[in-house]
Amino acid sequence: MEDDYSIARDRPRREIRRPAHYVDSEGLVAYAFAVAEEIPESVEPSTYTKAISCLSSPNWILAIQEEMESLHKNRTWDLCELPKGRRSVIAKWIYKRKEGILGVEDARWKARLVVRDYNQKEGIDYDEVFSPVIRHTSIRVLLAFVVLFDMELEQLDLKTVLLHGELEEEIYMKQPEGFFVPGKEQCVCNLKKSLNGFKQVPRQWYKRFDTFMIGQGYTRSQYDNCVYFKQFSGGSFISLLLYVDDTLIASKDKS
Repeated sequence: MEDDYSIARDRPRREIRRPAHYVDSEGLVAYAFAVAEEIPESVEPSTYTKAISCLSSPNWILAIQEEMESLHKNRTWDLCELPKGRRSVIAKWIYKRKEGILGVEDARWKARLVVRDYNQKEGIDYDEVFSPVIRHTSIRVLLAFVVLFDMELEQLDLKTVLLHGELEEEIYMKQPEGFFVPGKEQCVCNLKKSLNGFKQVPRQWYKRFDTFMIGQGYTRSQYDNCVYFKQFSGGSFISLLLYVDDTLIASKDKS
């Protein structure tokens, strides 16, 4: 009998019971669909046409204009004819309404021009995509130092950070919907800076930030590539931690 026994086939099976909070899952699903149907699509439109024609269009138009002003300010692209044998990637508008805090902060309407990265081909539109991210241990160590040595701590959120990365590849993009230049409708955007959606965007942003920090006399930690340190005369110093578009800065002297 022992020769015929198979633990995979003959071992006792445990009884799988559905958790109590899932007993009425059908009702929960029905309720979720009902709530979703009550949310007006105009809150976060799915297309540019809907954004400029919905009830909240003034807010979305202002958000779109702010995004385009930021792109032009950073000289993100130059218009040109699409070279023969090259293709252009496509971008679309993404809309997000961020709820504010009652009595403290109003709701924010944000529009982002995002590249559809599934059009990218490795070796043509990008090579390396890895970008370091700070270790949680480094954050805890810095916070411990702040408490132990009574240091000053500041947190900064960098705005439109991904637009500051410089592209190393030659990439062309169709003009954004709603912003075709009159007389140059057939032209494409020769991208000079990164856009949201590109696979290499985080890496390009980090490389530019790292180059800048080293140029300012900071030393990058050999244990964590997102930790920077600078010593000043008189014994004062600054420690800076980078997490994509968020930074923590600590020092004994706030000035």
